[in-house]
Amino acid sequence: MRILFTALIFISFTVNYFSQNTDKIYYHAFSGTTVMTFEGGTTLGMTTYKEIHPEYLGSASLEYFFPTFTKSSFGIRLFGGTGFIAGKDATKTPELFRTTITFGGAGFTYILQAGQKVFPYFFAGGSYLWFDPRSGEDNSRLPNNASGAYSRQEFNFNSEIGTRFLLTENLSFNLNGGVQISPHNYLDDNIAGPKNDLFFHISAGFSFAFFSDRDSDGDGIPDSKDKCSNTPSGVKIDEFGCPIDSDGDGVPDFLDKCPNTPKNVTVNKDGCPLDTDGDGVPDYLDICPNTPPGVKVDDLGCPFDLDGDGVPDYLDKCPNTPHNVEVDENGCPKDSDHDGVPDYLDKCPNTPFGTKVDSNGCPVITETPKPVEIPKVAEPPIKELVLSAGTNFAIGKADLLPAAFPDLNKLIRIMRENPVSRWSIEGYTDNTGSQKKNKQISLERAKSVLNYFVSKGIPRNRFEIKGMGRANPVASNKTEAGRSKNRRVVIKNIY
Repeated sequence: MRILFTALIFISFTVNYFSQNTDKIYYHAFSGTTVMTFEGGTTLGMTTYKEIHPEYLGSASLEYFFPTFTKSSFGIRLFGGTGFIAGKDATKTPELFRTTITFGGAGFTYILQAGQKVFPYFFAGGSYLWFDPRSGEDNSRLPNNASGAYSRQEFNFNSEIGTRFLLTENLSFNLNGGVQISPHNYLDDNIAGPKNDLFFHISAGFSFAFFSDRDSDGDGIPDSKDKCSNTPSGVKIDEFGCPIDSDGDGVPDFLDKCPNTPKNVTVNKDGCPLDTDGDGVPDYLDICPNTPPGVKVDDLGCPFDLDGDGVPDYLDKCPNTPHNVEVDENGCPKDSDHDGVPDYLDKCPNTPFGTKVDSNGCPVITETPKPVEIPKVAEPPIKELVLSAGTNFAIGKADLLPAAFPDLNKLIRIMRENPVSRWSIEGYTDNTGSQKKNKQISLERAKSVLNYFVSKGIPRNRFEIKGMGRANPVASNKTEAGRSKNRRVVIKNIY
């Protein structure tokens, strides 16, 4: 008994030690495996003989463990073995008995995961035992055995506790101790006795697992189902074993520095929307995608043009040009006759070259010139322009067609003549299709009109743009003619 208790204490200590010094994994190493085991050890007979006389035992087993993703698993075991049990007692004849045993049986195994390589288990089952009690002195059959006083075959109860230590993915070293209980007292040939016979065994051996599945990256998904087999430890995964990518931009969340990127937006290796010109406005929002480095931009990624002359501030050598003044490529007011007086102040715009002029750009003369009447700025004759989608945009797209340019150019002249005027651009659709898609195409068409105005030198900050979708129909959506009228872009003078 002392030997058995010492072995069990050693097994318990080893399990605790390894379980405290190994990293956790979540996929059970024996899940779905078939395991073949060969072991050898010592038997300790507990019979009517007073002294325990150790003998040896050899056994083999075949187990199948059911698939699991928890830290425990159940298995079915078929097993068999052969060996001896013995006992010694000076008060009996013979003093030493030695019984040959052979057994085979089946049962259930419950195995736990105490660490990455440590797997304690418990087994319970039953077996059929063939035994032959003999004298340990001359190997003759003992009296009751020789006379046939009992059957040398019986059913026994088995239990075992032990630990498996993984050496490789498929090979483990085993330590265990167990007991096999007889329903009779025949193992030592003594029929009478206060207790049934039993014997303990302490064994060691090796197990080989085959037909097994593994979880190489320890993410809880076996390799056979894992589409991302090298996932780093601790990363959240989906049902296929791949790192979660919440915004679907192709960069997993654990690497994504911009986790809420809109769908279909191109991103860099950090999961952030591309900003090709580095102006702080991502490409998918940037309507001026080639801004030079270091230039300040507005919310649409375009360089600021505070005086609204069509020349951005970083190129404008005359940054405070009054509104509606025509400028050259440097942003300075034009001086067509090169007399030093800009055209918008020049009351004599065709002064011959070299002529001395006054502050009004007129030749210096002794006579008082007649006063020049300053023309009034014309009020905009057009307050609203409606562009039909059918003739002014590509079918189902936001691209402007050349048919729209004449009307838009008229508005551009009015906008230049009225530099403080403000405008709204509203896109509309019919009721065909989803509201989300209609709002998107209506906004994109409004942006196309805005981009045309900006490309002609009209400042962006003079406009408001809206995608109204199917709102505010001007005709019935029940007819094609009505739906055609509802597909439009409306440009309004706000003030």
